[in-house]
Amino acid sequence: MRILFSLFIFFSLTGFYAQTTVTWSDLQYGISWKESTSELVYPGFLEADFSNELTHLKGKEITLTGYLLVLDGSQEVFILSKSPMASCFFCGNEGPETISEISFAKDYNFMMDDLITVTGILRLNRDDPTRCYYRIENAEGFGL
Repeated sequence: MRILFSLFIFFSLTGFYAQTTVTWSDLQYGISWKESTSELVYPGFLEADFSNELTHLKGKEITLTGYLLVLDGSQEVFILSKSPMASCFFCGNEGPETISEISFAKDYNFMMDDLITVTGILRLNRDDPTRCYYRIENAEGFGL
């Protein structure tokens, strides 16, 4: 029993199972844009330039809380937004840094505008205009 308790303490203190909680401010202030020099992207597309802090989190497990947006009738395209649909990037005055594409690891029964927390692997998109600048893959969702 002592061995199990010692292992639990060791892994807890070393952050073995730890993920990083990211806030929308981290995402908003951790990105800037520059005109794309690639001829392969859409005209006017702005290429992302991520902060060192966000670049360090690329490929790591993070946690982010926001509003779920369902972008298709088949319930297969999900976005996590800083704001509900009525004031999100698509409908309000928010920028593209206030949304993240979500790929869930399994099916969930969340509804449009549900406030949820997701934990998954952070991917950063610098130059693909068909995807969000932020993606969270293999995500687990938790309703609030």
